[in-house]
Amino acid sequence: MKGDMKFEVAIVPVSDVDRAKAFYTKLGWRVDDDIVNGNDFRAVQLTPPNSAASVTFGKGVTDAKPGSFRGGLIVSDIVAAHKQIVASGIDATEVFHGSPFSPEARISGPDPARKSYSSYVAFQDPDGNAWIVQEVTQRAPGRELPK
Repeated sequence: MKGDMKFEVAIVPVSDVDRAKAFYTKLGWRVDDDIVNGNDFRAVQLTPPNSAASVTFGKGVTDAKPGSFRGGLIVSDIVAAHKQIVASGIDATEVFHGSPFSPEARISGPDPARKSYSSYVAFQDPDGNAWIVQEVTQRAPGRELPK
């Protein structure tokens, strides 16, 4: 395929649109749109700070089961991100390294060498949609972000 193709929006299934909107705005995510079309459709789009991609959730947006979404976020400082998430009133894991996917394989604290892609925090929204926050200080080759 020629030209640019960029990931823009992920659909997050939720059971209560207003509750989800309140949760994500507590994290500091910007409300881009909140569209209501009759009684059967509402779409809310939010974007995390400095992100090129957004999430959309709402009523009549998806038939996926609330709580079935799994997403990833990146930050440049996992310790600072953890402090900010917890200060927002969000219940999150401690900072850990090891496996981001298997709670049994998590090791307390950030990666001792603070290697990029190796330290994490996890949290869930009120429906159980899961987010892994990953520290990335140096992008892998071919994954550099545009300046």
